[in-house]
Amino acid sequence: MFNDLILRALNGEKLERPPVWLMRQAGRYMAEYREVRSKVTFLELCKTPELACEVTLQPIRAFGMDAAILFSDILVPIEPMGVNLDFNPAPVISNPIRTKEDAENLRVVEPEKDLPFVIETVKLLVERLNVPLIGFSGAPFTLACYMVEGGGSKNFENVKSFMRNDEKGFEVLMEKLSVSTLKYLQAQVDNGCKIVQMFDTWAGVVSPYDYEKYIFPYVDYILKNLKGAKTIYFAKNGATFYKSLRKLNCDALGVDWTITLEDFSMLTEDKFVLQGNMDPTVLFANKDVIKEYALKIINEGRKIKGHIFNLGHGILPGTPVENVKFLVDVIKGEI
Repeated sequence: MFNDLILRALNGEKLERPPVWLMRQAGRYMAEYREVRSKVTFLELCKTPELACEVTLQPIRAFGMDAAILFSDILVPIEPMGVNLDFNPAPVISNPIRTKEDAENLRVVEPEKDLPFVIETVKLLVERLNVPLIGFSGAPFTLACYMVEGGGSKNFENVKSFMRNDEKGFEVLMEKLSVSTLKYLQAQVDNGCKIVQMFDTWAGVVSPYDYEKYIFPYVDYILKNLKGAKTIYFAKNGATFYKSLRKLNCDALGVDWTITLEDFSMLTEDKFVLQGNMDPTVLFANKDVIKEYALKIINEGRKIKGHIFNLGHGILPGTPVENVKFLVDVIKGEI
């Protein structure tokens, strides 16, 4: 029987318990994942549909999550745009985008041609799952951060300088990323994803003014034009952008652990279902503490428009597997 709990939550239905899935629920904390990963590089894993399908299914089998999220990486779509991407183990880009000319030389992604392995993985998963499949992408600014910085960054001085000193060049980059992201997400939806999430991991490194001016228009464009799926937007450390966020046309917003669900719901005028927001490090605590935090978040979630239980960011690699199982059982009311 198909489990549609998360779809009902996204419709704003009042439910006996919140649906649960965890960002990075397929990953290094699971022995089954490490076994698969030991045989291939990270990019090879992303680009091999049978293997990507297998690791996507692992947490569904192990914990009974209410949704699966496609196993891939947010940076996979930028490679066919003309970016030299590697993981070592963090992402490294050897030809960063620093000028208008660099941005103009980028191609717009055509998912069926450029990313057939993602489409094939989606098709395989839709056949095998009894829960909804969540497709995903990075948001344009977060992708731009990696592309301009050449990898991760502490201060993001290169992307912020490009953004402010060469507004036309930055606009070209963001427009190409927005069109590519929309096409990429739409292809995932067209092939069976019932939900898509856009990750804006680095949105919180800018001011509310800069978010409104340089980031919001592109997120807004994607969410207004995507058809046929429920949409979740997650801007990490983004609570200060609440005036912009409440203008978005999406079904749910992801919330990190720096603000309560109740406060975030109030700031966004109770317009959205909220997803979150347990600190991932709570999963390193004892079971009494995990249960206390989980029940507190569940009780908060009952007071807002709707709630999907998740972490406030991705599950950490050293997380004890038994604690993940315990958390899911608490949320399902089995403990």
